[in-house]
Amino acid sequence: MSNSMNDLSVRRSYTVSDFQTSTEERHNIQGHAAVFNQMVSIGGWFNEIIERGAFDGCDFSDVSLFVNHETNQIPLARSRSSHTNSTMELEVDEIGLFIRANVDIENNPEAKTLHSSISRGDIDGMSFMFRIKEQKWENLDTDMPTRRILKIAKVYEVSAVNYPAYDQTDISSRDKSVLDSAKQAVEEARAKENPKNQVEIERLKIQILMKG
Repeated sequence: MSNSMNDLSVRRSYTVSDFQTSTEERHNIQGHAAVFNQMVSIGGWFNEIIERGAFDGCDFSDVSLFVNHETNQIPLARSRSSHTNSTMELEVDEIGLFIRANVDIENNPEAKTLHSSISRGDIDGMSFMFRIKEQKWENLDTDMPTRRILKIAKVYEVSAVNYPAYDQTDISSRDKSVLDSAKQAVEEARAKENPKNQVEIERLKIQILMKG
């Protein structure tokens, strides 16, 4: 079952083997923020795969780099299509979404700490927040369906993260919203396939709103 999305913003995290610091003067942090064709368990509710080509036509006009999605903090680097002095570059390659960032380790203590933590291997995960444009659900009649992300409309930010896994056993308490969103996503997909479930979906939405 394939469908388009008008406004579904989500974030996904990965452990990346190539997340590293660099001696290059212009870009001293680099790695993949997203990986194609890698199956990720979303809170134990469903598996998710970003298809190759999902970033075709994606809006990368303004993307910032943070730590652990702390978007209320000053970004450590930023890529802006309208600004000639961008401090981060994004590239879609054969693996996924690759970033090269120039963080100011001389004047910014947070940037220096991040650079050191990546060098030491204390931080080995990356995550990104994006809006889905088109998706396809499979095996909705099973306990573990699969969502294939076919098109991504926009990438908002990328983050270096301490705990990249979203497995149910590893998810942190502050990411409870991810579990709620995952549950709602799979139940809504099942409801579209079977309209009889729509009443139950509305009840679920009310429960989530009341918890918030």
